[in-house]
Amino acid sequence: MATGGNAIRGTRVGAGPMGEQDHGFHAERISISYWDALGNETVRYFAAGIAEEEIPDTIDSPHSGLPAGRDKENPPALAKAEPYKTHLAYVKERRTEEEAVTLLDDALQQLRDRRGQA
Repeated sequence: MATGGNAIRGTRVGAGPMGEQDHGFHAERISISYWDALGNETVRYFAAGIAEEEIPDTIDSPHSGLPAGRDKENPPALAKAEPYKTHLAYVKERRTEEEAVTLLDDALQQLRDRRGQA
């Protein structure tokens, strides 16, 4: 059995002619550089026709996780990390002390009514 010239061996279906240089249309784009506080540069690409206000001023740097801005000399500072808040802390922000007492009294009364201890 002779080894024939199997032309499609090792290629993907629909790959086109071997050696094809143009695999589609490449839209025009612009590159924007961002720098974090450690001096790391990150480049992001955007469509050339995008409005300036749609390009973000800051991103999260993939190198350090710090915020990165477009001004190399003045990168954004790390935002102050807020301490972890419990569920109770969030509730206390939304309710006054008087509202809390009223809600607790109502809940206790409903519980007593269900148990028949009113």
